[in-house]
Amino acid sequence: MILIRFCFVVLSISVIFFQGNSQTAATKPSLKVSGQVAKLLTLTAEDLSKMKHVTAILKDRGGKNVNYSGVPLQDILGLAGVSTGGQLRGENLSKYLLVKCADGYEVLFSLAEVDSSFTDRVIILADSTEGSPLPSDRGPFRLIVPGEKKPARSSYQVLEFVIRFAADK
Repeated sequence: MILIRFCFVVLSISVIFFQGNSQTAATKPSLKVSGQVAKLLTLTAEDLSKMKHVTAILKDRGGKNVNYSGVPLQDILGLAGVSTGGQLRGENLSKYLLVKCADGYEVLFSLAEVDSSFTDRVIILADSTEGSPLPSDRGPFRLIVPGEKKPARSSYQVLEFVIRFAADK
């Protein structure tokens, strides 16, 4: 009887321990890059913090300019081997970027819209604003698209970038 109780206690502790560890791993903030890429990519918040950061200004709905700091979108796409620069010609010009967010919100860009060989605008994946981490309801990552009349594509809680051809279903 004592052996059965001991086994039950050990089993209970093991279940609690493994549940705790799997929840920690499951809640670790990350960004996935998938689809028509040379390399499937998952970047953690720590990975992104080690990359070159730039600042972008976004006008909020009240008309106030807000500073964000983050990694240029083109740099992230480059790590996954997405077609950029001179590769963006012919059929590659029909590729697009689908941005997926935690709440199911999705926005779309042609690859030319985010490539420095086509535009001077620098879109960033922000991880901080005004020198502080993004608020939990807006982060851990926010796409910042400067220069648009409406901030509708400056998406909150970004989870994944998916690259596809326009002909894909």
